[in-house]
Amino acid sequence: MLEIRGLVCRYGKVTALDGISLTVPEKKLVVLVGANGAGKSTTLRAISGLVPAASGQVIFNGEDITGMSASSILAKGIAHCPEGRRVFGQMTVLENLEIGAYLRKDTREIAADRDRVLSLFPRLAERRRQVAGTLSGGEQQMLAIGRSMMSRPKLIMFDEPSLGLAPNIVEQTFSIIQGIREAGTTVMMVEQNAFAALDMCDYAYLLEAGSMVLEGDGKELISNPHVREAYLGVTAHA
Repeated sequence: MLEIRGLVCRYGKVTALDGISLTVPEKKLVVLVGANGAGKSTTLRAISGLVPAASGQVIFNGEDITGMSASSILAKGIAHCPEGRRVFGQMTVLENLEIGAYLRKDTREIAADRDRVLSLFPRLAERRRQVAGTLSGGEQQMLAIGRSMMSRPKLIMFDEPSLGLAPNIVEQTFSIIQGIREAGTTVMMVEQNAFAALDMCDYAYLLEAGSMVLEGDGKELISNPHVREAYLGVTAHA
């Protein structure tokens, strides 16, 4: 479904991505793991058209989308649930969900999708008229996920979905993301909680300093000595 070929991205003279390549198969959950500053979020932002590619290609469903605008990429079927949730704090829950469908014209189907999101997130249904900025962190994360779903994407990208959440909300968030994948939507995820991400994914890539250094299914990376010591907190002698 998604293929990145030799992608290079720079911020000024600093190279954030140094020729990375990866594949996200349809209806699978693929994760990117790595330290802060490794280039994980830049990868997602490049896919969604928020960061320009210096070279390389982003291919989605056989089409080269490199250089397209963010709105055009969203219209192609790629939704981006950003780090820090970034809900519209002065707008209600319902208004935030409606913004997620702003490119769509099918009014009846939009209403059906809104009702589906509210049934998936009962807390949001209870607070549908509430201003989003007054929601808890967990509720805002639910709203950000729901807003991404409103565009009916073929691929949803999650950037650090567990960041700043209580442990019980983290577990619930990961369960929701797994449910989205099981319902047939392809998922790509950046996540600092490396063990949880590797445990739930179909395939994983490890980024270090803008370069792809390891790949494999989650169990392979969990058992890799370098990953265990550097990212899972397990020493080589454990």
